[in-house]
Amino acid sequence: GINAEYGGEQMGPTEAREAFFATTRLFQSKDVTLRRMVHLVIKELPTAPDDAIIATSSLTKDMTGKEDGYRATAIRSLCKITDLTMLTAIERYLKQALVDRNPSVSSAALVSTLHLGKDNGPAEMVKRWTNEINEALSSDNVMVQYHALGLMYSVKKHDRLAVSKLLAKYTKGGVRSPYATCLLIRIACKVIEENEQENHPTLIDFLESCLRHKSEIVIYEAARALCNLPNLSGKDIAPAISVLQLFLSSPKPTLRFAAVKTLNKVATNHPSSVTMCNLDLEHLISDTNRSIATLAITTLLKTGNESSIDRLMKQIQSFMSEIPDEFKIVVVRAIQGLCLKFPNKHDVMMNLLSTMLRDEGGYQYKEAIVNTIIAVIEANPASQDTGLYHLCEFIEDCEHGVLATKILHLLGREGPKTPSPAKFIRYIYNRVILENSTVRAAAVTSLAKFGAVCPNLRPSVLVLLRRCLHDTHDEVRDRATFYLSVLESGDTSLVNQYILDTLQSSIVGLQSLLVHYIDNPAPEPFNLNQVPITTAPAEVTPSSKTDELITETRKPAVPTKTRQEESAERLAQIPEFARLGPLFKSSPKPIELSESETEYYVRCDVHTFPQHLVLQFEVTNTLDDQQLENVTVEVGSENYTVLGYLPCPQLVYNTPGTCYTLLQLPEDPALVPATFACNLKFLVKDCDPNTGEADPVGYEDEYVLEDLDIGLNILIQRVFKTNFAASWDEQGDENQADETYALSTVKSLAGAVDQLVNFFGMQACERSDRVPDDKTAHTLLLAGQYKDGVECLIKTRIVFDGVVNMKISARSLDPGLNELLVSSI
Repeated sequence: GINAEYGGEQMGPTEAREAFFATTRLFQSKDVTLRRMVHLVIKELPTAPDDAIIATSSLTKDMTGKEDGYRATAIRSLCKITDLTMLTAIERYLKQALVDRNPSVSSAALVSTLHLGKDNGPAEMVKRWTNEINEALSSDNVMVQYHALGLMYSVKKHDRLAVSKLLAKYTKGGVRSPYATCLLIRIACKVIEENEQENHPTLIDFLESCLRHKSEIVIYEAARALCNLPNLSGKDIAPAISVLQLFLSSPKPTLRFAAVKTLNKVATNHPSSVTMCNLDLEHLISDTNRSIATLAITTLLKTGNESSIDRLMKQIQSFMSEIPDEFKIVVVRAIQGLCLKFPNKHDVMMNLLSTMLRDEGGYQYKEAIVNTIIAVIEANPASQDTGLYHLCEFIEDCEHGVLATKILHLLGREGPKTPSPAKFIRYIYNRVILENSTVRAAAVTSLAKFGAVCPNLRPSVLVLLRRCLHDTHDEVRDRATFYLSVLESGDTSLVNQYILDTLQSSIVGLQSLLVHYIDNPAPEPFNLNQVPITTAPAEVTPSSKTDELITETRKPAVPTKTRQEESAERLAQIPEFARLGPLFKSSPKPIELSESETEYYVRCDVHTFPQHLVLQFEVTNTLDDQQLENVTVEVGSENYTVLGYLPCPQLVYNTPGTCYTLLQLPEDPALVPATFACNLKFLVKDCDPNTGEADPVGYEDEYVLEDLDIGLNILIQRVFKTNFAASWDEQGDENQADETYALSTVKSLAGAVDQLVNFFGMQACERSDRVPDDKTAHTLLLAGQYKDGVECLIKTRIVFDGVVNMKISARSLDPGLNELLVSSI
């Protein structure tokens, strides 16, 4: 039965009950081992409270008996199956067991009490056992003292003053158990992290004193804790680095692994502090444990300087053949960081990555290399030609169709912009001849983009596309026919619209509007301009553990809805908003209107519709003794009319709830930028923190929130432009407005670029949002779509000579929009 439970098989209620009753008959046996097995089975089997009473008396007898061999297991089983009513009957025995002379019995009682304390009812009872827990804390047994400290902290962790007193008492001495000392270190770190603004010299001194402890686990725990603390400088963590450096030469693999793993993490924020360990790290490259060797090489990549890169690359090249793919991926990620850190050395590192691509390896390993090369190309324009050439060489013998398609897409986007685009045509057309239909279709699209951007190559591209008309697959033939028609027309507008700037409509929004159009026939044709523009997918926050060794196969990525598509679906299900029309834009991230530590944590999402604005407020009640009802956020602004509020019916402790405010957009777009005064209003009812039961009668209350600022960017959606110059020329000089500004509050080019991108809410094209460090002048290119479907472009020339001066030019087919854009700053 136990085997089945641990193997993942679930016992049915009847089967578990029969097994439970059969097991209780074995209480008659005097065999110690069998009795302990009986206790284990009773502990693990799902038991109904009514059935548990049958075993309670026998377990209580075993717990208070003289046979130490199974007293500990009896305590664990009894605490697992007991409820609050039965717990009261055995409270006296548990308190005695906490201070029992037998360490195993005392530890079992302490750990079982710790688990009981997680429930509200038993937790109150456990708080009354403080004297017994304190007595156990003075035990000579290392495990008893460790478990007693854990239980004491669990009882007092919600009382900041009590935790401070606990630390003050035991950081000065009295803890002999190395495990308890490790726990004390972790408690101290938690206190420091929760109160970052305060100074904690006593706790820092305690952590540093633990570096001189006689136990290795305490020394490592203290070193790791100091390295992970926020707001510490490299000088502050120097003693911890010295200790970890000693561990690097330890004969124990566990200590070497722990030390190099911690140094790897420290090297991300304090690379100069870890440089002193480089010689020891180089010795670890030949360590028999490949995990240690991999962490050593990636740490060296983080701490290395520009002069040591050539030597490191040679070491890596010989090292890579000895490790499996999951370790290789970690090294590749570290190389990517080094490429971005030392852009002048991209040739050396690109050559190594190219060699890795030709070596044997699985899909994930090859994908990591390709992604690294692409990231370097995007971050460092000087590496573009070399990187694209290496990728072209790779697809000549690439067995992964997904990677070949990805590289072909990159070639179509970046290849035409290189000084010699013609050299890439051969590699692309080879894919049309040699690959499967999916890759062939991608190659046709890539060829068309070369023909669209490079007029001198267009005749050759047309010849190649005509050959594709005889392909065996209809998708390849259809693409070739379509691109031929567009390119042969010679119409620049058609080429830009259908080859370079592909359809950017939201698929979910398009489907919704088409269904609505079919269900409600109208005399006018379907207007594609009403379809919302697609935005970036709602990304999962990437893990910061990029240097962790990969131990399992990654699952294929699942297509993710964008944040705006999720909002559109949610708002469409609310009857009050169903008739507002298609959602044009949602704010890219929530706007905080109060801090998370305050009584009520409020965040706001702004949703723009054709004529309306919906403010979505997510409210979290952080007070466990209050329950809120009829929660609304009232807003006020001269230029907006409030059409209604949709309250949140009930808001319980620590569970977010949502309320909405519907506003009418001003007819004059110049009046859209506004500041809203926000006031949270609700009916508050006092409630019991333990049971959550609220009083029947409440009272009205309100809470003033921070002001909500809304700008012109809520009316403009981002649009991607592959060839900004062609789109700019297409609009014409006659559709342009200009203005000049001096930004006295901005102190750098990069700061000005960031502020302009956020202010307009438009898409930065051709990586113009990246400003090189040594530049004093920069041109920012922005593209977007106004809410009525008109595309708008902005070109801003920015110069920095102590003050940021800029000339902003806007082009669109709407002169009023151009004037609005250039005059809105």
